[in-house]
Amino acid sequence: MPETVDAPRLDLAVRQALTRVIDPEIRKPITELDMVGAVSVDDTGHASVDLRLTIIGCPAADTIERDVRDAVSGVQGVTTVDVDVSIMSSDQRRALVEKLRGPRAQRTVQFGPDSLTRIYAVTSGKGGVGKSTITANLAVALAARGLRVGIVDADVYGFSIPAILGLVDDTGLAVKPTRVGDMILPPVGRDVKVISIGMFIDSAPGSGASGGAVAWRGPMLHRTIQQFLTDVFFGDLDVLLLDLPPGTGDIAISIGQLLPNAEVIVVTTPQPAAADVAERSGIVARQTGQRIFGVIENMGPLTQPDGSVLDLFGSGGGAEVARRLSQGQESPVPLLASVPLSLELRRGGDTGEPLVLANPSDPASAAIISVAEVIATRGRQLAGRRLGVSPR
Repeated sequence: MPETVDAPRLDLAVRQALTRVIDPEIRKPITELDMVGAVSVDDTGHASVDLRLTIIGCPAADTIERDVRDAVSGVQGVTTVDVDVSIMSSDQRRALVEKLRGPRAQRTVQFGPDSLTRIYAVTSGKGGVGKSTITANLAVALAARGLRVGIVDADVYGFSIPAILGLVDDTGLAVKPTRVGDMILPPVGRDVKVISIGMFIDSAPGSGASGGAVAWRGPMLHRTIQQFLTDVFFGDLDVLLLDLPPGTGDIAISIGQLLPNAEVIVVTTPQPAAADVAERSGIVARQTGQRIFGVIENMGPLTQPDGSVLDLFGSGGGAEVARRLSQGQESPVPLLASVPLSLELRRGGDTGEPLVLANPSDPASAAIISVAEVIATRGRQLAGRRLGVSPR
């Protein structure tokens, strides 16, 4: 006669095991998200789990169901597992959105002055200096250190962050975000949460007449950035990076208005022409009330195997930009790093394999990782922030 099991004890053990199953998009246990319904284990050790997905066609459905089966199968005493997959009702989704956002009558920017998230707007005076590549690699380097990191790809006209992080499908289109009610869940690439206008474009570059291009003017640009900061659920982030378009246009001004607490990282190349325009982007940021955190020089001098130095784009531009931007600011603006000219850094951006992961010892990787270390050790600024507690 088969041995019977302690079914009530196994019920509890199965529920405990399910607390370790994390929704890959929301990054919280499925038990906290009310995605687990009834759980039962019969006398033979057969476990039944009701799993409620957020939406029909949930892109993480297979992953979640597999993780549930693996977690329950690992409970000692469970012999077989049956997972009954269903979809949340509209009331359940509404309750989930309210639980994640909090019971707010009106949606607001998630990363306002009281936020503990460190916000860095990465800007440049001109295009072609590798700003997006630096942003993506910096985000990945921070995530590799255990920080919770997000990117808003605010370069609406020249969005490239999804491709650099490998968030594209076989046709070259950026991976679409998941919508739960009126809440948008950002896709995750290389452990970084990402939102980009490219995720809402239905044609890839080179695939047709539109070619995935965006032709918008000021008001629509402002509304897009505002929606990214209100409707997209990033959760509790340690660091948020914004990849701004080059120059000093509408989006730079909108970011200054929406996120005056953001600090600015200016990316330039060593050549004087790039340094001149990089300085302007920093000045505009300061005019909107933002503080300049530092300067990163990209495509800097490269030490070759024979010991000679190749300075294809000159040298000293980053230090010069930092010196100029230090004028009029309470504390000096540092040159955070000089990232040497790197074919592998460029190649990693084309293949969706960030160099800081593919080859952390590469000189370009080492320079970017050094900036990540500076940011990671800053921690969260509590001074002047409301902590949401009150005396009893």
